[in-house]
Amino acid sequence: MVTRRIRLETINDVKSFNTKAIHCPYELDLVSGRYKIDGKSIMGIFSLDLSQPIELHLYCEENDPVVKEFDEFAV
Repeated sequence: MVTRRIRLETINDVKSFNTKAIHCPYELDLVSGRYKIDGKSIMGIFSLDLSQPIELHLYCEENDPVVKEFDEFAV
């Protein structure tokens, strides 16, 4: 599992993240405080407190090329 702290500051960030997540072949979760949601759910993403950094849990190996897809959102 790969863990990254990310920030989704604008609606366009959320849309871009969600597009990448939907096309990701692996499962991914977003964790904010005590809430854990499916990272492929746009409604779930909007239910989180986006004013704070969010933890991304990507269920793949660290050296997988898919990890780099999400680096633009890293804090």
